Amino acid sequence: MKKLILLLFVITFSFSSCEKDDICDPKTVTTSRLVITFYDVANSSVKKNVTDLKIIGEGMTDGVNFNGATLINGSTVSIPLKTNADATTFRFILNAENTNPALINEDVLKFNYVRENLFVSRACGFKTEYTLDPQTPYVHTDAAVPDQKWIQFIAVKNSIIANENETHLEIFF
Repeated sequence: MKKLILLLFVITFSFSSCEKDDICDPKTVTTSRLVITFYDVANSSVKKNVTDLKIIGEGMTDGVNFNGATLINGSTVSIPLKTNADATTFRFILNAENTNPALINEDVLKFNYVRENLFVSRACGFKTEYTLDPQTPYVHTDAAVPDQKWIQFIAVKNSIIANENETHLEIFF
């Protein structure tokens, strides 16, 4: 009888020390990506779809993965920025899958920003918010093999990158 009471006491004590699992709600806003919208340079109010755009991060060989695909064929893209550095460089390759190498065009964009780590919750941890550098938010160069820049103009729409519900940069080509 004493052993049974002791066993019940141990079991009760072990369950009382359990803690509720913290699970980060998928709807919780965490580190946002840089949202870029593409526009027609001839008519700046008209969105323009890119064709087979591949975006490759510096030091990487594969393109950034967008929901299982590495090519973008649309007018908007969201790209991740580094959370451990104040600059991120990407190669933007237009017509990346074209069989004619003369139609493939590569530009390089380096984004400069300041980071701020904010506590979200115990379950979600921290998120990083970015503010593009007010003096030099980006540096736009041609590829290592010059092929003329396909990006004609870049406009900063919103320099604070705190959510993905708004466009941060507009690229005209």
